[in-house]
Amino acid sequence: MPAYKKIQAAILQRIEAGELKPGDAIQSERELAKIHQVSLMTARHALGSLERDGVVLRRRGSGTFVAPPKVHFNKLMSFTEQMTGRSLRPASTVLSFGIVDEEPEVAARLALTPGTRLIRIERVRQGADEPFALETCYVSADEFSKLTRPALERGSLFSILEREYDIELSYADEEVDATSADATTARLLRIPPAAPLLRIRQVIYSTKGRPIIYVLGLYRSDRHNLLIRRFR
Repeated sequence: MPAYKKIQAAILQRIEAGELKPGDAIQSERELAKIHQVSLMTARHALGSLERDGVVLRRRGSGTFVAPPKVHFNKLMSFTEQMTGRSLRPASTVLSFGIVDEEPEVAARLALTPGTRLIRIERVRQGADEPFALETCYVSADEFSKLTRPALERGSLFSILEREYDIELSYADEEVDATSADATTARLLRIPPAAPLLRIRQVIYSTKGRPIIYVLGLYRSDRHNLLIRRFR
């Protein structure tokens, strides 16, 4: 293993063990170089890579600190998978679960006829006991009639669909814009009113190209990064 990766592994191990928490200071480049008996350039490279990954924050004149945990939207994953991948304990609070039949725009996005009965699920998604997002999901009530509120309180919607309905999810079409938190959303996400949010409208498709889930998500901008690769 390269020397800089050993430094990164040591820092990540302390973060995952809870020895270092968001906001805590990390040793300086000079201190890390001395501890690990490497060059200053190697220590600088290790911290630079961790900064690019969003693990640490480097403040000129102040030092290097553990960054608040963030979710990176660069792969279609369930929220549970995202949190687990960041070594955070996932949880969800189901605010509402019921049948609606007057959502023509949502029905259209799911390639269903107007008036189709839909299950509407509103949840606060949490990581390490901190709210990350407010999500409202829709699926066909007829197709997923056995879906229950207790099941969603215990686990992932993705996992339920794959395990109980034999549906493999493959890709998503997304519309992304910025908005601000109204009073209710601010209270649920524990942020100030009018705080910036990332809003994502998402249609999630199966491997057969069929739209399965529509999600309207409001994500705390201080906890999420949207990574985009552009080609010319």
